[in-house]
Amino acid sequence: MSQGQPRRPQADQEQEQEPIKYGDVFKVSGGIANQPITRQDAATMQTAENTVLGTVQKGGPAAVMQSAADVNIKRGAVGRDDTGTVIGDQGVAISDAEVCGQHVITESVGGQVVGQFVHPDASPVPRPVPVGTKDDDQVTIGEALEAAAISAGEKPIEQSDAAAIQAAEIRATGRKQITPGGVAAKAQAAVSQNARTMRDEDKTKLGDVLADASTMLPKDKVVTRQDAEGVIGAEIRNQPELSTYPGGVAATMAAAARLNQKQ
Repeated sequence: MSQGQPRRPQADQEQEQEPIKYGDVFKVSGGIANQPITRQDAATMQTAENTVLGTVQKGGPAAVMQSAADVNIKRGAVGRDDTGTVIGDQGVAISDAEVCGQHVITESVGGQVVGQFVHPDASPVPRPVPVGTKDDDQVTIGEALEAAAISAGEKPIEQSDAAAIQAAEIRATGRKQITPGGVAAKAQAAVSQNARTMRDEDKTKLGDVLADASTMLPKDKVVTRQDAEGVIGAEIRNQPELSTYPGGVAATMAAAARLNQKQ
């Protein structure tokens, strides 16, 4: 009689470890619906929204995906560096259609719509074409840094962030040293200041340093996989947990490289 009693908690525990899938949060069908949402998926959508729309939409697909990915990581259902097969294989797209004088923005994952809303401005969005197509502008290192300013802008800047920014700047400029007064120098100065600041709310945030990254780079270039790998390595080597920050410099650079590779 008592042998069956422990089985229910075990089943409940297994259920709690199930990852949040695309079908749990979006109206999608087929194989996509059963795929877990990963942090890299969320970073790719964040970069796409920032590149095409100029900002990450509050409560939009990228924000929903980031929340789902955070839960999946806490549950141990997916790894921090896992790359989902949906976006990796099929990509994301953001398009703009004019309907009755209003611009309707549609966001898709793997060819299926995950979000749709009316753009508040009367003018079209800057680049109303699918991300990852031949007609789309590729993402530069400066643009990827600015995307990180949005996706992880409230994070107090640390040495791992400064190291990643330095690696990004060196790859953008092709120089062996950082630019005096440039974005990497600004990041390192912020780290030194934060080390002497007690309260997190008083510390310099990632967004404070990277908001105008493109204009602070004397030269810029399109993000490649090699660029992303170099930035990821720099961030991990300076992080005690040997991991990258969700939506941070390395994660955003990796997402930009994936978008560019699709072209």
